[in-house]
Amino acid sequence: MSPCPLGICDGSGFLYDESTNTAYDCRCRPQLKARAKARGLSAVIPDRYRDVAFDRFPVTEIDREIVRATKRFVDHIEERLDQGRGLWFMGPVGTGKTTLAMLVTKAALDAGRSAARFSLPGLLHQIRKTFDAGGSHTDLLERLVAVDLLHIDDIGAEQTTPWVLEELYSIVNARYEERRSIVITTNILDRGTLCEQITERTVSRLTEMCDELPLLGHDHRLDVRVA
Repeated sequence: MSPCPLGICDGSGFLYDESTNTAYDCRCRPQLKARAKARGLSAVIPDRYRDVAFDRFPVTEIDREIVRATKRFVDHIEERLDQGRGLWFMGPVGTGKTTLAMLVTKAALDAGRSAARFSLPGLLHQIRKTFDAGGSHTDLLERLVAVDLLHIDDIGAEQTTPWVLEELYSIVNARYEERRSIVITTNILDRGTLCEQITERTVSRLTEMCDELPLLGHDHRLDVRVA
């Protein structure tokens, strides 16, 4: 049995009052239930991002205001997740969007919360596999909603078909309605272009759910190549 994420119960999600011979829910019970629903969607931090930190390259080369805003979110990760707040990193390729998003995902996992991370093409592939295998699309959507933090990279990069747009909207809208945190990255800065790419209703919900953090500048991956 996994330990209580709050260090209160024995990991069962229940506390026992000997004086009244009754059991009652531990404060960790909602987290345990969310973990159970999200089983199979556990986030795996790729090797390239396993050692990312606020005091290491490329984070040290990213706009200080953006880094500070991300650090504030991470420092209050439990509160932000409970509030259903998220972050939206937007900007050209190589500016550090995914690195900062990974720092948030790592913080959620370190706090004992459930997290799932996908590129949008990878997430859509997972949904297609569910259909092809005759699995329950509803069950997958429920797990995507149950996870404490959903991290999606490269929104707007997938070819926009009606099916893609509807699946993305379904995921975003379900998390919006349940006040569940989401962290996203997109190469598109212009709101009008993004509305054309993933629909205005999806952009509207993401705007309300997330603090927008634009990253500008050059491709930091070229710095590594030069060094």
